[in-house]
Amino acid sequence: QVQLVESGGGLVQAGGSLRLSCAASARTGSRYAMGWFRQAPGKEREFVARIAWSGGRTYYADFVKGRFTISRDNAKNTVYLQMNSLKPEDTAVYYCAAANTYYGGTSHYEYDSWGQGTQVTVSS
Repeated sequence: QVQLVESGGGLVQAGGSLRLSCAASARTGSRYAMGWFRQAPGKEREFVARIAWSGGRTYYADFVKGRFTISRDNAKNTVYLQMNSLKPEDTAVYYCAAANTYYGGTSHYEYDSWGQGTQVTVSS
């Protein structure tokens, strides 16, 4: 099991940027793919981006391609989500998740551990 703590959410105007961080604590030697999901009020949790354990493979939901970038620093046990050109429809609680696999996936069922979430609000 991995403990995850997100930070970096907040209120930003449309067109602005935020960088989310997710600090992970895991057993030495554990290798986890990491993902970001989001959930807006009244909507289901949806996949945003994922990154393989090594950091070499990434994958994005179509609605964030070209705007968001996922990255990780394994020396710091931290994964990031850089969000640029934010839109009001990006408003949601953002969650990071860890999967005990190399690549991870796009379904929340594929992830074993979740953070508590961080609120991102984009005003128009």
